[in-house]
Amino acid sequence: MPTAIELAEQFQASLVGEASLDFLGLAPLERAQSNQISFLSNPLYRQQASDSAAGALIVGKADLEFLQVHPGPNSKNRVYFVAKNPYATFARMAQYFAKSGSPPQTPGVHPSAVVDTTAVVPASCHIGPFVQIGPGVKLGERVCILGNTSIARDCSIASDTVINPTVSIYCKTQIGERCIIHSGAVIGADGFGFAPDFSATGGEWVKIPQTGGVIIGNDVEIGASTTIDRGAMSDTVIGSGTKIDNQVQIAHNVVVGNCCVIAGCAAISGSTKIGNFCIIGGAANFAGHLTIADRTTVSGNTSIIRSITEPGQHFTGVYPSMLHSAWEKNAAILRGLDKIRQRLRLLDKNKNSES
Repeated sequence: MPTAIELAEQFQASLVGEASLDFLGLAPLERAQSNQISFLSNPLYRQQASDSAAGALIVGKADLEFLQVHPGPNSKNRVYFVAKNPYATFARMAQYFAKSGSPPQTPGVHPSAVVDTTAVVPASCHIGPFVQIGPGVKLGERVCILGNTSIARDCSIASDTVINPTVSIYCKTQIGERCIIHSGAVIGADGFGFAPDFSATGGEWVKIPQTGGVIIGNDVEIGASTTIDRGAMSDTVIGSGTKIDNQVQIAHNVVVGNCCVIAGCAAISGSTKIGNFCIIGGAANFAGHLTIADRTTVSGNTSIIRSITEPGQHFTGVYPSMLHSAWEKNAAILRGLDKIRQRLRLLDKNKNSES
């Protein structure tokens, strides 16, 4: 078990308290015990932190001062890790304890896996049961591919990436280092591209071949059952450091910048470009062929139908929920807004003519 001073040094935190105490792991404020670490990043939870039985807390300087002035019943021997960003420090400590608590996958290829003879699979990789690896695939060192995953021809997957069970990766997909792809994700399926050809007597939707690929940067995480379509002629690109939640749809030719976060059920239509450091809430959706500036925040359930050119703005288009009967009344008013506008314009016109 790591000691307090070892953790403080590793995660660049100032230590207040006994340096030799050791800890088993992390836990929420309300459940943490004397051999566990919790964190405080929101002042609303200061009293809960004070009352917590946690043996150590990750805090900011202002929260430490509050807790020292208002000590709780279990704070006598408590250790404090003082960090500039307590939430990020907590996340890094959580990674440390999670990694130390789970043994790495044993290198090797499971007997039931099917690996093409032209694929490059280093001896340090783990290839699980019933995995299929196609021709021309190139894996980096320590890549871990778990059961029932399919990697199609000419894909490349860089070092230390983990692909969980039942992932489908289509041909010519490129995946960077230290990525995590969760179960059910589909990377590189055809984009939704069809050209209409109709006349008075009939016609059809003509399929446009999707000949581009998908390029995924380093340190990207892709959630369960998320789909990222291949480009029509150019590539779909996911920037390094971006984190994508479950059941997100990213269409063909989309470009997502570096270090974005995209919450569950969001949908980005084809050829839209998302800038760097953007935050996209759950079930938000974007029309196609838009450009979204860096550091844009979009609230959940918001529809973006125009490009955003000024960086750092926050957009929300969600109407608060209400009783259905009240919604019907408001909807009736909304339907009549155009008529009200026309009447106001007429009144204004008559007023101007009289003057």
